[in-house]
This record gives sequence, C-alpha cells and structure tokens, in this order.
Amino acid sequence: MKKLVIFDLDGTILNTIDDIADCMNYALKENNFAQKTVAQIRSYVGNGQRQFILRCLPENTDEETVIKVEQEFRSRYTDHSSDKTRPFAGIPELIESLKRNGIKVAVNTNKPDIATQPLLAKQFGAVFDFAIGNKPGLPHKPDPSGVELILAALNAEKKDTVFVGDSEVDIQTARNAGIDCISVVWGFKDRDFLEANGAACIVSSPDEILEYCCKN
Repeated sequence: MKKLVIFDLDGTILNTIDDIADCMNYALKENNFAQKTVAQIRSYVGNGQRQFILRCLPENTDEETVIKVEQEFRSRYTDHSSDKTRPFAGIPELIESLKRNGIKVAVNTNKPDIATQPLLAKQFGAVFDFAIGNKPGLPHKPDPSGVELILAALNAEKKDTVFVGDSEVDIQTARNAGIDCISVVWGFKDRDFLEANGAACIVSSPDEILEYCCKN
C-alpha cells in the first residue's frame, strides 16, 4: 500500500481551465492582444506562469509588455480563481478515502504558491497534509525539488509514494524524483498524448487511483 499521494493541481484535482482562460483573455484584451480559445489556453498551461504568459503572447513581445500582461493576469486571477473552478467529479471522495486508509495527501504544482494556497483552502479546506506551489528558490516541475521537499516534510519514502498528474510534466517529475506515477485522462491532456509521453499507468476515474494505492 502507498503511504503518500502527491497530486498535481490544475487538470488533476481541480478543473481550473475556464477561470484561467477568462482571466488571461481579460489581460490580453486590456493590452489589445487577440483572445485565445479555451483549447489554446489548455495547451499552454503546465510549465509555470511565466511560460504560460509567453505562450499567450506573440513572439518577440517586449519584456515590459510581458510583465504588464502577467501582472494584470495575476491580479485578475487573484479575485476570480474560483468563479467557475470546481473539483473534478469524485476527487473529494477520493481524498477522503485515501485519508481514511491512512494515506497522506499532498499537492505539488507549478501554479504560483501565492495562488495555490487560498485556492486549495477554498475548494478543499485543510484536508491536504502538505501543499507547495511555485515560489522563489523552488524550480518548476519537472525538477523534483518540490517532491523532495514534500517527502522530507512528511517523512515519506519514495517507494511508498506516487505522483498523480495529467501531463507530460508530471510524468517527467515523477521519473526525475524516482517515484511511481499515475496519469489521469480527465485533465488537460488526452490518453494518446500521455501514452506518447511515457505514461506507465493511466486511469479514467478517481476510484482507480484508490485501488492502485491500496494494492501497490
């Protein structure tokens, strides 16, 4: 049985894409840039906020403008991060079942920590044993530093830990950290993409995550 499950956030436990898209399009409109579709926004996320902003802007956008758009997105998202965001179906029940079975739960996301903490608190309360988003001095996933920090904080061993995510970044993070990985198909990447990027275990329902953790 696993003793610790580390979850990605966007596209794994929370369906955040509509709020992200709305806030990004607000920032783009304020700066006279073309709006993006939700599908485009979905394809841009996963590698941290700075990279997300750059992908939404035309190539060779000057640094001053990049900073301005990022600030406006961040400000807007701070006030509107939960307008449409909700946990994916079955996720609250999964977390409850994991805890009931004595399995600790944590979050490691590339979303800025300053946005991660209030969002998790509002959507889940204080259920997670540890959560860390991107902050100064902590490299983005797929660097394993966030996983290592969680393992140390919760006194967990790699063999007893599994990372759950929806993207190639999460697969690489788990591989770099030397832990097992579960890839979910309800997030921002589909099954074919996950398989092409080396997913070893793919699930289509939260119940399958519980089953995996209790058998491995």
